[in-house]
Parts: sequence; C-alpha cells; structure tokens
Amino acid sequence: MAAGSKRLIGVAFVLVIVVWTTHPATMQPRTTSAARIVSLVPALTEMLFAIGAGPQVIAVSSYDEFPPEVKALPRVGALLDPDVERILSLKPDLIVVYGSQHDFVRQLQRTGVAHFSYVHGGLADILTTIRALAARTGDTEQATRVVRQIEDTLADIRTRVAGRSRPRTMLVFGREPGSLRNVYASGGYGFLHDVLEIAGGDDVFSDIKRESVQASSELVLTRAPDMIVELRADDEAAPDLEAWQAVPSVPAVRNKRIVTLTGGDMVTAGPRIGQAALRLAKALHPDAFK
Repeated sequence: MAAGSKRLIGVAFVLVIVVWTTHPATMQPRTTSAARIVSLVPALTEMLFAIGAGPQVIAVSSYDEFPPEVKALPRVGALLDPDVERILSLKPDLIVVYGSQHDFVRQLQRTGVAHFSYVHGGLADILTTIRALAARTGDTEQATRVVRQIEDTLADIRTRVAGRSRPRTMLVFGREPGSLRNVYASGGYGFLHDVLEIAGGDDVFSDIKRESVQASSELVLTRAPDMIVELRADDEAAPDLEAWQAVPSVPAVRNKRIVTLTGGDMVTAGPRIGQAALRLAKALHPDAFK
C-alpha cells in the first residue's frame, strides 16, 4: 500500500474513533527536559521538529512522513500496534502516545517511563499542545514563535474572507476509490471543522458534533453542499471526481464546485495548520487572495 494511502487511512481511522475519547493533551510533571523522545503521533512529531526538538526524537510511528528527517528514524508501530519491546530498548525518557492507548500507558507507568498523552481536539488544542509539548522539551521560546505565526496567518485569513458569501461546504477526508461508498466528512467538531469555518466556509454537518460523519448518498443529497472539498495525503492518487455524478442534483456537483487539496498539511493537526487553512481559504475564496 502506498505511504500516502496508509497515512490517510490512519487519519480517517483516528478521526472516527476519537469521537469517543476526545480531550486535550495531558502531561506528567517533569523537572528536566526530555532528551530521548519516541513519538507515535505524527502530528506531534511535526510539532517536535517545528519547536526545535527534532534532534531529541529517536524513533517515530509507522505513519510519520513529515518532516523529511523522520524517514531516517526507526519505526516502532502506531496507534494499534506499538512495538513495546523495541520502544523500551531505545531507552527513551519521553514517549508521545495517543490518549486512547490505555494498555500501553499502563505498561509505561509500570516501567516508570514518562509519557505525553494526546487526543485530537479543536484548532485551539493544537496551539495548546504545541506549548505543552515545548514545556517538556525546553523549547518554549521557539514554541511561542510557532504559535504566533499560526495565529497571525489565521487572523489574516479571517480578515480577507470577512463579509464574503460563505459556501455551504462538505469537507471529505475519505471514501472508496471510484465510488461514493464509505464517504467520511468533517462534522461540527474538531480541527478540520474549525479550519473550514476560519477559511470562510459553512460546514454542512456543523450540527453533528463529531469529528467524523459517515455520509451516505442520501445524506449528501439532503445536505446539498454548495462546494465539496476532498482532502488527500501527499502520495495518494487524485480521487475520481466523476464518482460525484451519482448525485447530480447536489449544487456542488451541478455547478462543478468540487476541488481536491493534496498534502499532509491538510489532514494533520500539527504546526502546518495555518498553511492548511490558507490553502482551503484560497480554494473557497480565490478572489480574496489576488
């Protein structure tokens, strides 16, 4: 399976199951900065490198693709299959895990290895997590700069799209190739929803307070989005947009307002979120950025 496909499947799976376990990142108090870090969360791996803690990262998950430096690091499993023996053999002093990895966390507690526990949340949680992670690595100054840059980008987007007509948008992050089976779209909660709102679109599923909505063709017809935006990971083939002709009465289909945005930045709740919001805003409101 291509790396991009594996990554998007992982993203879709996490967004589906995280509905039941969403809470902010939590951390254990520690008096010294982490020097040997294993990260099982691609979004937080990106954060570690963005705040200047990349040299401390000694291993990453099976799904890590960015930044390019991670390709040279050992792979030690992921959400469902962490290689506990190998992870511990690397003698880390901090392991970044998903909050839903309860059994793994209990093992770490028994061994005395510190962990940083994370579960997807909203856009604000990304900024909070960057700061919290930096507190564990000793990179608070760089984290402040990263957060400020994201905030400045988002503020500029808000200003540019203010007062413009907001298309009712369906943000799709997964479906079966060549069909409208197993369509997964952003619901009314989570970082994808928040980014869409900032970018100047109204989420057609804003009333469903979940990160992920499995949208049948009937539901798509009922919600009748003005625009459909499909997200794809870096190496994944472009989707077959002709599949949407199965619902020709949907305004987005009828008016040919279906676009694809490709890149890990679009599906990762990490430090590139400002870049993702800008790309989405340009797709929704190209005239605002000329």
